[in-house]
Amino acid sequence: MVLKLGIIGGSGLDNPGLLQNYEERDVNTPYGKPSSKITCGKIFDIDVFIISRHGKKHEIPPSQVNYRANLYALKYLGCTHVIATSAVGSLKEEIKRGDFVVLDQFINFTNQRRTTYFESFEDGARHTSMADPFSDFLRKKIISSCEDLNIPFHKTGTVITIEGPRFSTRAESKMYRIFGADVVNMSIAPEAILANELKMNYAAIAMSTDYDSWKHDEEAVTWDAILKIFGENSEKMKKLIINILEKVSNDDEDFIKRKIRTVPNWPKQGIMFRDITTLLKDAEGFERTIKVLENRYKNKKIDLIAGIESRGFVIASALAIRLKKGVVLVRKKGKLPAETVREEYDLEYGKDSIEIHKDAVKPGQNILLVDDLIATGGTCAAAGKLIEKIGGNILECAFVVELPELKGREKLKWPIFCIVDFGGA
Repeated sequence: MVLKLGIIGGSGLDNPGLLQNYEERDVNTPYGKPSSKITCGKIFDIDVFIISRHGKKHEIPPSQVNYRANLYALKYLGCTHVIATSAVGSLKEEIKRGDFVVLDQFINFTNQRRTTYFESFEDGARHTSMADPFSDFLRKKIISSCEDLNIPFHKTGTVITIEGPRFSTRAESKMYRIFGADVVNMSIAPEAILANELKMNYAAIAMSTDYDSWKHDEEAVTWDAILKIFGENSEKMKKLIINILEKVSNDDEDFIKRKIRTVPNWPKQGIMFRDITTLLKDAEGFERTIKVLENRYKNKKIDLIAGIESRGFVIASALAIRLKKGVVLVRKKGKLPAETVREEYDLEYGKDSIEIHKDAVKPGQNILLVDDLIATGGTCAAAGKLIEKIGGNILECAFVVELPELKGREKLKWPIFCIVDFGGA
């Protein structure tokens, strides 16, 4: 799945001047209308979808936001990742006005919101894991971008989401501090819950605008004060998100993933075939792929690189040149001219076998085993056994693509490295 980013909150990014191929989409969902039309376009060649949580004119109170429709609409448009922006009240002395907080936990203190899509268990119980509700991938990008731009920020933070729209009493504000919350707001928890139920990677950038009402030496929170601080920092937020998008576009994993074509219903109905030929013909994509592998293995004690027929030959050969190592070929039966060793493995129906030259590896040599993709793991398991039969030691098995739902790695007893994975087979 290629990364497509939803942004909740706007932060000025719906300016058509920032987006390529700009359009507004009006999306209907089974849960009603989203808060606003969704602004669609591209930034750094990444598909971006922006929705205003409270409406374009901030006309929707927090308790009336249709969170289910908002998240569902983003999912419907293909979003895989979501970054939310939100004003928060600080519950800690060290989180000052204008500071950004990269949230890693939430406490849901709302009582009126619809916070699940699973309102019936007729098709089985659905309990979504929520131990770590914020995307580690996105959080790392946010943290790195804050550092790049010298924005005052905090790497972690627990937000307590209250019902609103009223602000907290002093007693409530002090209670939230006792609960262990770092900041307070009225929107993040329902979004995070629903995004996780839809299996979208969700992260939130919180901007501290006030000290809620726990601090007696500070003015208690007001809407005007929030608007003032948020307005002063909106340009900073916009620059931050653009920097994040630039980092994502330069991220090797996502770049490589975007170059891999998915061919539906091949070689048979129901199969989503991940075709790396489109990656191989793209000079930058191929270069990045080999560079990732080179960086991983350049300081490892590797004697030979073994490639599995046929796309594994391409990856192994290019990597071998970079690492100045020799290449060993693992082929289908009957393709190698000298004396071979053979290993059978199971197919969905029947068996097949692969071979290696008997003298391909010297006893005790460290072998890096390479293929383009690991699915069920049968071919790689057989290749590893072959190499061990002739005395080789498998240092690691490296793949460009993993299909994790097929559980191929469970068949392998050696360490495994995959550049990208595609959820769903």
